[in-house]
Amino acid sequence: QVQLVESGGGLVQAGGSLRLSCTASGGTFASYAMGWFRQAPGKEREFVAAISRYGGNAYYADSINGRFTISRDKPRTTVHLQMTSLKPEDTAVYFCAADPSGRLSRDGRGYDYWGQGTQVTVSS
Repeated sequence: QVQLVESGGGLVQAGGSLRLSCTASGGTFASYAMGWFRQAPGKEREFVAAISRYGGNAYYADSINGRFTISRDKPRTTVHLQMTSLKPEDTAVYFCAADPSGRLSRDGRGYDYWGQGTQVTVSS
């Protein structure tokens, strides 16, 4: 059974950093595109970042503006989201997602598997 487990969330002051991780099991994740999404209270889920199946390509939401970096380790079963210069508006539950087709989509509907999410809270 496919499982994605996020970790690394927490409370941080504005301007601080956090590193989120998403560990995958139960599938051939080396060939999956992986994405990070977030959902703030009262708002719709939004795309944050995505990385290609072998890690060669990544892209980000415009709102990230160079502050976050998505990466995946060599076994490609763990995806990280390094977040710097955090702002209160980054506060949300962050989810990782996996797309077996490897399409590298900004649309959450393109992802078949989702983690339970990890809370990130940025205080001002």
